[in-house]
Amino acid sequence: MTQMLIKAPDDLLALGAQWQSRDKPLRKGGAGPTDHAALKFSDHTLMVPLLSKEANDSPYRIEYYDDDRRQAVIFKEEQRLGNVIVPSRPKFYDLTTADGVPYWKIAALHSHNVLATTVLQNCIRYENKSTSCQFCAIGESLKQKTTIARKKPEQLAEVAEAAVRLDQVEHMVMTTGTPKGDDRGVKVLAECAQAIKSKVNLPIQAQCEPPSSNDWITLLHESGADSIGMHLEAVTQSVREKIMPGKAQVTVDQYFDAFRHAVKVFGRGQVSTYILAGLGDTEQDIVNMSEKLAKEGVYPFIVPFVPLQNTPLAQHPAPSGEMMKRIYQGVSSILKQHQLSTDDIKAGCAKCGACSALKSHE
Repeated sequence: MTQMLIKAPDDLLALGAQWQSRDKPLRKGGAGPTDHAALKFSDHTLMVPLLSKEANDSPYRIEYYDDDRRQAVIFKEEQRLGNVIVPSRPKFYDLTTADGVPYWKIAALHSHNVLATTVLQNCIRYENKSTSCQFCAIGESLKQKTTIARKKPEQLAEVAEAAVRLDQVEHMVMTTGTPKGDDRGVKVLAECAQAIKSKVNLPIQAQCEPPSSNDWITLLHESGADSIGMHLEAVTQSVREKIMPGKAQVTVDQYFDAFRHAVKVFGRGQVSTYILAGLGDTEQDIVNMSEKLAKEGVYPFIVPFVPLQNTPLAQHPAPSGEMMKRIYQGVSSILKQHQLSTDDIKAGCAKCGACSALKSHE
């Protein structure tokens, strides 16, 4: 198979792409990069939106190129840009646990080499409009019966071992809906990390809200997590209160207190935060916050907001490709100044980089 792959266009993640073939290689609904397809370009793999409003009107379109449905060709308008690779279905998806749960309901392949799971598929804020994050689709997977509500540590360890052995998975992301309790989900994340590391040597990023005590962050590291993600999503308080009213009660100052402790425990660059561009923060707001984060040793992972079906922001516009390019350029210079790079991150979303073009600007 010829693999003359093109470099990923900067605006592709914001605009998405029209998928011209009958079957779409994507996962519909739920947490994480959903309604996307993982496409491998010459520089790295991107999770490209296929079902958003922007994708339906996108100047980009993608068609399968060969009969085995592994290679596709990408066009912009009528100009053929080149080829991309479509990852094949992972082998571990064909397995089932002893208690009858398909592995793909426990953890999913993201990008081409990342195992990802939402350990608790419920959140204390999700069902209440006055507290829920308006972009979140964590409950959609349960509605569609494509996952289970709680993943057991032993199940995740079993799936992780198989994913490494059969599909050469290189690192893992464990996130969670926020449960009741001051630990913000750290307790169950720590139990899962410990179980996975007892069975397979796989770098793990754990993702949670800042817990009430920094001792929980220390416990997470001691349990085997290699990196941690605590996600701001929006950076100005007015936008936080509008878009995620419940989570906005955890102040930015509380985040930074947790960030500083996490950097002491996990190390510079092993702590990251998601920032979703396009929710209302200005470009300068995002660049300024990125500089503040980088000074603390926290990697700001900048991702274009992608509206998801069946969420309150389903019709909210995605940011323009021009906006994203300007942000990437500004933040990449900050990363260089503070010597932060995805190459040094042991595990997680920022290391993968498939939901952002920031990696290609480093």
